[in-house]
Amino acid sequence: MKACTICDDQIKPDEPHKRHRSSRPDEDDRPTFFTHDRCRQRPTVVPFIATWSSEKAIAAPTVVPRLTGGIGYVGEVPDDRERGVLWQRSLDLRGRGRPLYAEVHPGRQRLAMRHELCQVCGEPADRDDDGVLWLLEDRRSDWKGWPHDLTTTHPPICRACVPIARAQCPHLWRGAVAVRVGRSEVCAVHGQRYAPGAFGPRRVGGDTVLFGEQPAIDWTIASQLVRALYDCTFVDLEHELARRS
Repeated sequence: MKACTICDDQIKPDEPHKRHRSSRPDEDDRPTFFTHDRCRQRPTVVPFIATWSSEKAIAAPTVVPRLTGGIGYVGEVPDDRERGVLWQRSLDLRGRGRPLYAEVHPGRQRLAMRHELCQVCGEPADRDDDGVLWLLEDRRSDWKGWPHDLTTTHPPICRACVPIARAQCPHLWRGAVAVRVGRSEVCAVHGQRYAPGAFGPRRVGGDTVLFGEQPAIDWTIASQLVRALYDCTFVDLEHELARRS
């Protein structure tokens, strides 16, 4: 029988449900997942890291080559960089306008990843003796030992927000696993890569670039921090939620 990836219960033949395919477009035989119609929810909670429409009003700065190599902004200020890396500018007007669920806010994502805050509510993520709680799309078939050494742009989560994320985040409808991460480190950025062009820097596509990866990182405008996850332990979601006070 088919099992719902949100509630984990079996889907009876007469129960309305939906099928989902793996998000990996390069997989020839993508696995299929199922969810009850009753379990999928329209968003009622706007994630902490989501962008709001009012925050899109900022004008994009002009990107120019630097004499020291790489790129910079015209009128660049110290807040445009962190650890020497150029960051996408963004307004902080959370709650104003309409939520853009599919767009990650660079500043709040960076804050959540740097301080291990819950991606949904923005409060500290859950932590116990086994580590910080992460809710990940199930990719255990990717390699032996997954998710050890996984790099991700998704911040961790608190136990109270796990049911919300499972029911309201479409990318988790393909199956999610709870993982305690004993150790993680900020190791890279994800953003827009540039290259020298005849009329100034030209975009060459999105990419993940490690800190210290020269000269690539000097030619990148970062929009998300990346963490590498180590010492990972799978945990039972029902047990985790039962612990919630």
